[in-house]
Amino acid sequence: MRLAIAPVRRLFVIALSAAWLIAVCSANTLAGDSWLEFRGPTGQGISDATGLPTTWSETENVRWKTEIPGKGWSSPVVLGKQIWMTTATDDGHSLRAECVDRETGKLLRDIEVFHVESPPKLNPKNSHASPTPVLEPGRVYVYFGTNGAACLNTVTGKIIWTNRDLKHDHSVGPGSSPISFGNLLIVNCDGMDVQYVVALNKQTGKPVWKTDRSGKPHDSRDRRKAFSTPLIVDIDGQKQLISPGANQVVAYNPTSGEELWKVTYDGYSNVPRPVLADGTLIIGTGFDKAQLWGIHPGGKGDLSSTNVAWKMTKEAPLDPSPIYCDGNLYIVSDSGVVTCLDPKTGKDHWRKRLGGDYSASPILADGRIFFFGESGDTTTIQPGDHFEQLQVNHLDGRIMGSPAIVDREIILRTDSHLYRIENK
Repeated sequence: MRLAIAPVRRLFVIALSAAWLIAVCSANTLAGDSWLEFRGPTGQGISDATGLPTTWSETENVRWKTEIPGKGWSSPVVLGKQIWMTTATDDGHSLRAECVDRETGKLLRDIEVFHVESPPKLNPKNSHASPTPVLEPGRVYVYFGTNGAACLNTVTGKIIWTNRDLKHDHSVGPGSSPISFGNLLIVNCDGMDVQYVVALNKQTGKPVWKTDRSGKPHDSRDRRKAFSTPLIVDIDGQKQLISPGANQVVAYNPTSGEELWKVTYDGYSNVPRPVLADGTLIIGTGFDKAQLWGIHPGGKGDLSSTNVAWKMTKEAPLDPSPIYCDGNLYIVSDSGVVTCLDPKTGKDHWRKRLGGDYSASPILADGRIFFFGESGDTTTIQPGDHFEQLQVNHLDGRIMGSPAIVDREIILRTDSHLYRIENK
C-alpha cells in the first residue's frame, strides 16, 4: 500500500523539492570539504580528497583524538568546522547527537535526542546508534530506527522536530541510514512485523509518502527484516530510488514512492548499500548465504527473470558495501577477503585475503582504496587488475563504522574515540 499527499499539495512539494535539491546539490559539490551522509557525497564511498597521509598510528599523523561517550557505529558526517555523529549511553536508554569541532577536536554538543524506557535487543555487532546522520547547512537529521528520527539546528543544538511514528521491529537493533533527496529524508523501515519505505518532509518531519513493500512476506518473521541504505541513481534520465529489502530490491520514484520495478532473491538482513558501476547495479542479497548480484536497472514490473546479469556466491559481503573504480569493482568480505571483478560480467580479476574481520565499507580517495578492519587496522591498496598492497596502519580501537574522508583528512571513529588523521 502506498500513502501519498493530495495532488495539489504534491505539486507544491515537488516544486519545493526541486528548489531544495538545487541548494543541497550545490553543497554536495563541495565534496572535498564535506561528507554529508553515509558513504559520502555520491553515496558510494568516493572522495575527491588529495594529499592524504600514507602512514599513521597512535603517535604519527594524528592531529587530535577525542573520546566519544557511549557506543555507536554511525559514521561521522562533516560540513565546515563541524563533525556530527550519534551515540547511545546507559545501555541504549539515552540516544544522543554529538558534535565535534573539526579544528580542535573539542566535543561541542552532547544532546539527548530520545530517552528510551525499554531499548530493543542488539546483535553483538550492532549498536543502538548505527544509522548515519544526514548533514546540511544549518541542520542535522538523526535516525535511531524504531525509536525515531529528529532534526537539530547545527548552530544552537536545539531540536527542531521529532518523529517517533516510524515503528518496526528490527529485532537486533537499527541499521538503515536515512538519505537526502531534495526536501525529503528517505529511509528504509524493514522489520520483522512491517516493511515499508518512507519519505519525510525535512521542514516538519511529517511523511510525504509511505510505500509498503510489495509481495507476500516470508513465512519466517526473521527473514523479513533488512538493514540496507537506499541509493538515488539516474536511469535513462529518470531519478530512481534503489532500495534493497528482504528477498527483493525495489526501484521507486523518489518523489512519489511509486514502485517502478523489482528483482527478487532469497536473502534477508541485507546491509550493503547499492553501487551503480558502469551501468550495472550491484546489490547484496544478505543472509543466510551472502551473494552479490549484478543487475541491469530499468524497466517495469518484476525483472527477476530478465535483468540479472551475474551472481557472485564466493566471498560476498554481508556488511561492507562494494566500491567501484575505473572499470573494476572491489569487495571485501566480512572475513577479510578482497575480490576485484568486472562489474559487467562478474568475472574475477583477483582475490586476496587481508585477514581479520570487516564491517565498515571501503573508501576510494587520493588514488587508493582504504579497507577498515574491525581490529583497528586500515589496509590501503592500489586499484588495478593485479593486487598491490600499499600500507597497513593501526589504531588502538575497534572500527565498525565507515570513516569520512574530506580535504586532506581522514575522520575515523573507533569504538571509543574520534580521530582526525592528516599529514603533520
